[in-house]
Amino acid sequence: MQNNPNNPLDNKPWTIKYQPRSAKEVQGHDEALITIKTFILNYKNQEKRAVLIHGNVGSGKTCSIHAIAKDLNYEIIEVNASDFRNAEGINTTVGNASKQLSLFARGKIILVDEVDGLSGANDRGGVSALTSLIEKSYYPIICAATDAYDEKLKPLKKMCNFVEFKSPNYQVVYKILNEICSKEKISFNEIDLKSLARKAAGDIRGAINDLQSLVQDKKILQTEAIEHLGDREKVESMFNALVKIFKASDASIANTALDYVAEDLDESTLWIDENLPKEYTNPTALAAAYNALSKANVYKGRIRRREHWRFLVYQTTLMTAGIAAAKTEKNREFIKYSPTQRLLKIWRANMRYGLRKEIAAKIAVKTHTSKKETIQNTLPFISIMMKKNKAMKESFIQEFELTDDEVGFLVG
Repeated sequence: MQNNPNNPLDNKPWTIKYQPRSAKEVQGHDEALITIKTFILNYKNQEKRAVLIHGNVGSGKTCSIHAIAKDLNYEIIEVNASDFRNAEGINTTVGNASKQLSLFARGKIILVDEVDGLSGANDRGGVSALTSLIEKSYYPIICAATDAYDEKLKPLKKMCNFVEFKSPNYQVVYKILNEICSKEKISFNEIDLKSLARKAAGDIRGAINDLQSLVQDKKILQTEAIEHLGDREKVESMFNALVKIFKASDASIANTALDYVAEDLDESTLWIDENLPKEYTNPTALAAAYNALSKANVYKGRIRRREHWRFLVYQTTLMTAGIAAAKTEKNREFIKYSPTQRLLKIWRANMRYGLRKEIAAKIAVKTHTSKKETIQNTLPFISIMMKKNKAMKESFIQEFELTDDEVGFLVG
């Protein structure tokens, strides 16, 4: 496909311009495509009435279903489940699509994207409604999710065949980028393009977007531009990690909760400690959870004292799966998790301690005493005098060249 000013595709993002027009153009998912196509063609004879495709962002789930629909000359109805979290929204959108005849009497595929969005805090019967519609649908329903193991999707999973879209390796991503460069007449060094493919970490859509942004003006892929492009890290928020630990009943799910969070284990421990009492209201479960957390802390100490890093797996397992297994039943209420207040208290204490040292250093120079002596004896006296005598306060400010923050510390 060559650039043509009269071609509307030339003004669109390359992820759209070069999206697969046929299943043959989809790369890296041959087995998944065969399974899905077989299901669609034999839908009425299938024991399970839907397919749940799952995989990382940008792995090619949605565009693969569109490619299959084009090959079969089927109409495709796509809805985003995260836009319709409740039963009414699901019944209105998916329900109507599952009952109405296809345009031009063709076959039809119903694609429900981001079904893991149904398991959010605002979900009001959306999963149950979708499950009911799957049982009655005249047409095959394909559900797509990033995280197919969310506990709230359990009723839906019973109705579906699972098809995983594994993240493609960098060679697949490189091949796709290479083809685009050829069509767009982009100059590149093979090593640079492979580096870009590796940085994508299996996110094909992200890799294409990166390529377009880097060569949009110059039609050349420069090494310097790639070096400034950060790795696309798959980082979860601490909120999602805490949901996995506190809400999951499957220890294997909880055990992976901290794998992709930005915080280190010490910070994660403080997050868990801060929010654990909010989530576990049963005293027995709370005690068992804190017992697991304290044992994790014991292993942390052994790691630091003896450098026994093999204990790290025990520490993380106790912090995640151990706490998850401590509860007899999960809290059904939505809990608003908050950052640990201990870090804030430590920060405030450090700020006050640092400010005190700065004031003491100024006074020690003028009074020819040590900072330690100043902190112990002189500072308390000056603080009292500044609070009681306005003239003395102004004199001290001028004499010791105190800032507003330092004055506030002394008279506060």
